Amino acid sequence: MSVETLSAESDFFAPRAAIDDLLGEFLTQKAHSASVPGQSALALLLRDFLVGGKRVRPLLCVTGWHAAGAQGSSAPAVRLAASIELAHACALIHDDIMDAADSRRGRPTIHRLLAGHHRLPSMAERFGAAGAILVGDLALVWSDELLHTTPMPDAHRTAVLRCVDLARAELIAGQHLDLLTTGDLDVSVETALTVVRYKTAKYTVERPLQVGAALAGGGQPVMDACSAYGVPLGEAFQLRDDVLGVFGDPDRMGKSHLDDLREGKCTSLIVHALRAAGPAEAARLRALIGDPHLGEQEAAEVRAILTGTGARAAVEHMIEERHRQALDALASAPFPHGVVRTLEAVAEAAVRRTA
Repeated sequence: MSVETLSAESDFFAPRAAIDDLLGEFLTQKAHSASVPGQSALALLLRDFLVGGKRVRPLLCVTGWHAAGAQGSSAPAVRLAASIELAHACALIHDDIMDAADSRRGRPTIHRLLAGHHRLPSMAERFGAAGAILVGDLALVWSDELLHTTPMPDAHRTAVLRCVDLARAELIAGQHLDLLTTGDLDVSVETALTVVRYKTAKYTVERPLQVGAALAGGGQPVMDACSAYGVPLGEAFQLRDDVLGVFGDPDRMGKSHLDDLREGKCTSLIVHALRAAGPAEAARLRALIGDPHLGEQEAAEVRAILTGTGARAAVEHMIEERHRQALDALASAPFPHGVVRTLEAVAEAAVRRTA
């Protein structure tokens, strides 16, 4: 697919089949060639886990490669994109353990799946968590294998590795900040947005674009344009996730809409609601959010307060504001015209999505 044909949202998804094929073949080969007992099963478990993912980050990596004006075969970009997806699998598996989540993509999380296969009920939960940590670690090791075997000039490799290192370090810092603020309903809007920026925004949009651009030898103006577009769109993406996490359809989301509320996640939604709520509503929110036994009736009460205080509308406004910032950045970005059109379509899909 050339730069000239990369012109619409459908073209954004065009590399997905190649990415999925590479991941499937790579993990199947790992299963067949395993020399360590049990590794074959882990490879197949990881391969199954990858089924159904949106592939947003790897697809943005390929788009970043086009954004830097790349020419020739896209095979190196696809291989690098597959590496990004395996690293993302590590992050998701570990995140599910930290959140004690029961489902992911409509299926049991890895730690729940492993726990369900343990012979001793008294050890099942610990076994599941420990096993899932190792599956996530293995995904990261294999991500590095794909990364380091992607053919590219040495000068480009230095820039690619810097972007990858930044993405991973920022994600871990964001996850840690998320842990520190979970259960604290008195954080500021600025702190909530800092979590969004480092846990999701930079890792989801900015860095994958820059990794792909670095592979193609993109200069500083291209890298800066990736940031100017990627950070606000990544924030909008996570803010939409926050809204869907409470108001979304669980069947479409593939996970419960009670999880964030039960965990006590202090998202921008909650911060805005607590600022606008009267004493009785604020007290009720504090009583419900973070309750591990919160049910559908209580969740409906929380949703009513979030809507009635204007918190949901405030976050929708934040999403629209960041969407406009991303589009404004594209207007002056040194990207090929087709890439600009594609990224406009991606921005629209990211903020309007329902799952």
